[in-house]
Amino acid sequence: MQFRKATILDIPTIQAIAEETWRPTYSHILTEQQTLYMLELMYNSGTLQAQIEGNVSFYIVEESAESVGYVAFELTSEDVVKLHKIYFRPDQKKKGAGRLAIEFVKNQAREFGARSIELNVNKYNSAVDFYLKMGFTQQRDMILDIGQGYVMDDYVMQFDLMPV
Repeated sequence: MQFRKATILDIPTIQAIAEETWRPTYSHILTEQQTLYMLELMYNSGTLQAQIEGNVSFYIVEESAESVGYVAFELTSEDVVKLHKIYFRPDQKKKGAGRLAIEFVKNQAREFGARSIELNVNKYNSAVDFYLKMGFTQQRDMILDIGQGYVMDDYVMQFDLMPV
């Protein structure tokens, strides 16, 4: 599995993977209307281009020359990396891709000089258990208004990086 820095040419790939992964991940949590709203809000070409060309590090995850997922993270303060996105095509579940992606982000965070990694995850997403297994701890609850009457009902989780 390889991690390749994304460019704006990868935007259609990121959008395709988001389309493929969001419904299996969130259909039991979000209405179809909220899913459509959030996909447009977070994955429109302009937003992704601004993130890729800005401070968000986007990486395409490839296996045998096929794009199977992506991760996006950002140094948000002197010592905190925020993991914004980590998604894999459904056929990658239970193959260790998520674990490898977390290790990749940990290594990148250490290179930034960060002391911790933070992320938000929907309280009802099965990924909560995955993050706990990966050593993240639940820090607090957060309800974020994202417009149109929708909110994100999340846990903020944190991983403390130890010196290598």
